[in-house]
Amino acid sequence: MLDDLSFPHKCDQTIDALYQSLVAAAEDHDFEADMNNGALTVEFEDPPAKFVVSPNSPVRQIWVSAHSRSFKFEWDPAREAFALPDTGEDLKAMMSRAISEQLGEPVALS
Repeated sequence: MLDDLSFPHKCDQTIDALYQSLVAAAEDHDFEADMNNGALTVEFEDPPAKFVVSPNSPVRQIWVSAHSRSFKFEWDPAREAFALPDTGEDLKAMMSRAISEQLGEPVALS
């Protein structure tokens, strides 16, 4: 687990990299990504939906709300990435999968 000093840096770095990937992918797909006060939102018009990616500093996790579910990512030091503890799926892979499901077409996040 990351300490109180490392978490904000790794979290901000991870969410910013995800945001950059989403902005690039949004040029070719029907969704919008926005950053506001450290939280990242991904919005879809048809069908309407909103995914939210936000830090949860007290527990040192990144939380994602998508498809009426909550996903809680923890730092995996071996992979140097935030990942789901039960599956090992990293944040970018999970978001790529969730967006692909929402749009009904493959969306790859670089």
